[in-house]
Amino acid sequence: MTSTHSQLATEDAESDIDHEKAQRGIRLLLEAVGEDPDSDALAETWQRRVPNAFATLTEGQREIAKPTMRTFDAETTDLIVKTGVPVYSLCEHHLLPFFGTVHLAYRPTDEVVGLSKLTRYVRWQSRQLTMQERLTNNIASGLQEELDADTVLVEMNATHLCEAMRGIETKSTTTTRATVGEPSEAERERFQAAVIRSEDRE
Repeated sequence: MTSTHSQLATEDAESDIDHEKAQRGIRLLLEAVGEDPDSDALAETWQRRVPNAFATLTEGQREIAKPTMRTFDAETTDLIVKTGVPVYSLCEHHLLPFFGTVHLAYRPTDEVVGLSKLTRYVRWQSRQLTMQERLTNNIASGLQEELDADTVLVEMNATHLCEAMRGIETKSTTTTRATVGEPSEAERERFQAAVIRSEDRE
């Protein structure tokens, strides 16, 4: 996809949110916390910056923004493992970010997908209001459907700012896992070994 096509796709995705409602809501929130929305510092915040940001951060709710999963003929049916994929999402409970790393693997049938598409797919899935457990499951089941893979394994390790910035105000890591299909014990061990190597390099 060219940069022009990518820009047009982003603009189309952004147009699917109701900017007028977003502007009203953000303006009311600023007033609720005692700020002046019409100040020089905040006028662009509710008029443009936050609506545009949420348009991007909720792209995962719109099919038009989903990356095209171009595939190639598979030359192997061995497990394909990709580790260290960055993930950034929004907690649906507090509208605060959670972020971390996704590790994934799949056993192809007839086709494989370009490796960069796996990263793009994780990014697209993560751009929505969700929970870490659901996002992990959605990535696994979505990849299985997109790739017609026999087996998909996903592990996500994330830090939640709703814990770090409020509540107990403690930074910690939450780990969630999802599996589609029936990986062999050797495949599970290979996947976990790759995850450990990736985490050790960080």
